[in-house]
Amino acid sequence: MKNTTPVAGLRTRPSGGNASVTSLQRRHVMQAAAAAALATGLAPLARPGAAHAAARHTLRILQWNHFVPGYDKWFDNTYVKEWGQRHDTEVIVDHVGIPALATRAAAEVSAQKGHDLFMFLSPPPVYEDQVIDHRDIYEECQRKHGKPVDLAVRSTYNPKTRKYFAFSDSFVPDPVNYRKDLWDAIGAKPPDSWDDVLTAGRKIKQAKGVPVGIGLSAELDTAMAMRTILYAFGGAVQDMRGNVVLNSPGTLEAVKYVRALYRDTMTPEVLAWDPSSNNRAMLAGKISLCLNAISITREGENKQIPVTPDIWLTQALRGPAQRICLEHVMDCYVIWKFAENIAGAKQFLVDYIDNFRDGFVGSEFYNFPCFPSTVPDLKTMIEADAKATPHDKYKVLGVLMEQATNVGYPGYANAAIDEIFNTWVLNTMFARAATGDASPEDAIRDAENACKRIFAKWKARGLV
Repeated sequence: MKNTTPVAGLRTRPSGGNASVTSLQRRHVMQAAAAAALATGLAPLARPGAAHAAARHTLRILQWNHFVPGYDKWFDNTYVKEWGQRHDTEVIVDHVGIPALATRAAAEVSAQKGHDLFMFLSPPPVYEDQVIDHRDIYEECQRKHGKPVDLAVRSTYNPKTRKYFAFSDSFVPDPVNYRKDLWDAIGAKPPDSWDDVLTAGRKIKQAKGVPVGIGLSAELDTAMAMRTILYAFGGAVQDMRGNVVLNSPGTLEAVKYVRALYRDTMTPEVLAWDPSSNNRAMLAGKISLCLNAISITREGENKQIPVTPDIWLTQALRGPAQRICLEHVMDCYVIWKFAENIAGAKQFLVDYIDNFRDGFVGSEFYNFPCFPSTVPDLKTMIEADAKATPHDKYKVLGVLMEQATNVGYPGYANAAIDEIFNTWVLNTMFARAATGDASPEDAIRDAENACKRIFAKWKARGLV
């Protein structure tokens, strides 16, 4: 860490979610009930390096169990220890699995008590009334490091209320992971379009018995993959003005494509996948292609899994409308209005961006910077990685970081988009049509009706 001395000062502990709070609807009710209790004001940012009071402070942070263990090792055992000593603060880091993030957030809002910093893996605008405005954190980081990527702003800013409901430090590119040996065996070129995936996927499944592995279940990776396909085919949930436009020719073509992909190249296993299922399947040699971050290849390299050198990466695939992809994970920190150490939480985020290059290295190129100047040698590092086979395997991430877009594209993330994302409306739409539970047209109509109801609710609340 810049201007710090490594010393002790961190306590970490495992933590689980509150299983009694399970639905997005429930957390909306709890938000409304608790809103009247909010009265905490914003504290000004202290300059990095400023002296702090002698009294000892506490800062509580909650975030996920990172898919690349090296990042948690760096964050918990190096960065926060040094930061805690520098600011005379005991930093308590709690980690939870992905499924527990939503329930834990709902529980903290219900209790109006919890962590000072809470990290989500996708934009959390449904909690806008429960968090501070993070504008001054962005302004301080921009003053020091230049403008953030547009993806970060579109994921954390509400143009209706003009409030930054979160702060994004990083995002994760979502390359196509494919088995080069299987594609070579059928004489196919590396996948460049979604048509390539369908054509080669059929041949590989017929010749080798190895299916494509793209989820169609109620989980995060499916939500990202389905939006990538939707956008590539010209569909979207909303337009730039926040109007629901799901029922469109582009959406219909996307749904028909996924139906063909499922029937011709996949197996029913994908209907029950969790966020790590595609990781396990690819490393076990059971699928020919998936959409995922580099957690797959990093795990394979670190554990020396034999299939790893055959897993290659590509840029975003071309669809009928455009070449585009969704980010795989969008790190979004929020500071609750009821946090006990708002000033410390703000300072932590500013200092973290100062030291983001170390985090990028600690994540083994998983976490990409929302403030690009913090990792000036990024492209040099990803073009020559000692662990990778070939050593330039991760070079493609430099292209992907420019192709990634946000949840809510072509508009901003908003509370309605968040609810649609976390109640798996699109996942369900694609899965129903793929399995024959509904025609593509009926699946889209039902999904659009659900989207319109959700948008109407949040527009009535003034957040969309």
